[in-house]
Amino acid sequence: MAMEFQITFDYLCPFARNTNEAVLNGLAAGREWKVNFRPFCLSQVHRQEGEGDAFDDVSASGVLALQWGIAAREVDPDDFHEIHRALFAARHDQGLDIRDEAVLAQAVKEAGGDADAIAAAVASGEPAALLRKEHEESVERWDVFGVPTLIVGDQAVFVRLMSQGEPADIDRVLELIEWTDLNEYKHTRVPR
Repeated sequence: MAMEFQITFDYLCPFARNTNEAVLNGLAAGREWKVNFRPFCLSQVHRQEGEGDAFDDVSASGVLALQWGIAAREVDPDDFHEIHRALFAARHDQGLDIRDEAVLAQAVKEAGGDADAIAAAVASGEPAALLRKEHEESVERWDVFGVPTLIVGDQAVFVRLMSQGEPADIDRVLELIEWTDLNEYKHTRVPR
């Protein structure tokens, strides 16, 4: 039986990249996981009181990339995993400005996706609406405060995995997610 869970992402966060890539690699390796990739807007979380919402502000860091990721998930699901990976790589491997639509389109094309269809979906405003809806639901239903957060049923856990793309790390997190007596476990030093 497939393990069902959700994972939050924002292309700005290197820890979200590590964990999302671990999930992608696990799926590619045949893990029996049914996964919903759920956007979470760090720019919204870090808004100052009195500032408007970040959801529709494509000049806010990461927002446009989130909209492109959502659009890829919705209109190009067959290529979503590679697009998702490519959007993280654009930010973290290539150091590109993911507020630039040309950068996002190039990443999508290189991943084999349909950049024109994704751009049209973003222009429709639907990804912006989904970003707001899914972000707000994450906060209200599971008290999500950051990325990456893994969600199984009513349990949610924020994690920071140090290794990039290791499916076994996800296995460990999923094994512990029901153990609610463990609230926080953090190394004071991480040898690297």
